[in-house]
Amino acid sequence: MKIDKKLIKELTDYLNEFGLSEIEYQDGNKKIKVGKNITATVTASAHKPGLIEKKIEEVGTKITSPIIGTAYLAPEPGAKKFVEIGQKIKKGQTVMIVEAMKTMNHVPSTSDGEIKKILVQDGQAVEFGQTLVLLK
Repeated sequence: MKIDKKLIKELTDYLNEFGLSEIEYQDGNKKIKVGKNITATVTASAHKPGLIEKKIEEVGTKITSPIIGTAYLAPEPGAKKFVEIGQKIKKGQTVMIVEAMKTMNHVPSTSDGEIKKILVQDGQAVEFGQTLVLLK
């Protein structure tokens, strides 16, 4: 099998452009998966408090991204946002759009609730399964 260096280079460019850690492409029997090896090291001393960073898990109903793409909080630039913090929403209501390959995909709320936190910025690259919004 001949390695398609141009395709691998293009996939690698997408990793960097969208801030992804992994991307997979399949065309018939040809399947290519490109990923970054990301490791983080935390050095801490028991005598120096505050050096260890703790990840605090947010409590609430999570609305996650259904695809890899770019998140938009409003239907077009300068328009009113779909949702604001503190707003009550219904199940199925659009909370934002995730654009992938020039297709605008509406992200619906998975349940009724109140917007507790919006975890992405307008125009930010998002990954599949990434939490976008947290409901109370």
